[in-house]
Amino acid sequence: MALKVLVVEDNQDNQDLMRFLLERAEYVVLTAYNGRQALEVARRELPDIVLMDLTMPEMDGWQAADAMKADPALVHIPLIAVTAHTLPGDRKKTLAAGFDSYISKPLNVRMFDHLVGQALEKRSSGA
Repeated sequence: MALKVLVVEDNQDNQDLMRFLLERAEYVVLTAYNGRQALEVARRELPDIVLMDLTMPEMDGWQAADAMKADPALVHIPLIAVTAHTLPGDRKKTLAAGFDSYISKPLNVRMFDHLVGQALEKRSSGA
């Protein structure tokens, strides 16, 4: 059974690129355009992993991560921030906010599959 990945991204080009890369790697891809939609999809579909932008309308990635980590049905789902926030300290702030990993934009297409796979392996091993 293919693993489900929820991509939360308000930029259509970025969302399309991630969808393409993930589907090429044979993941089932779910999408949302903001944190509020992400919570609805996550509660309904229980994805294996969530890739989430931080800066989005309505509910940003920080708020969505807080809500997911507070929800007993979602707390176990790994969260990966996919963001252009790359100033010194941003990675630490992101991980402290509840994200399990961090991928910077623009995406490194060659490394993307590997980084997603690593996060899924950590989830499987309970690390």
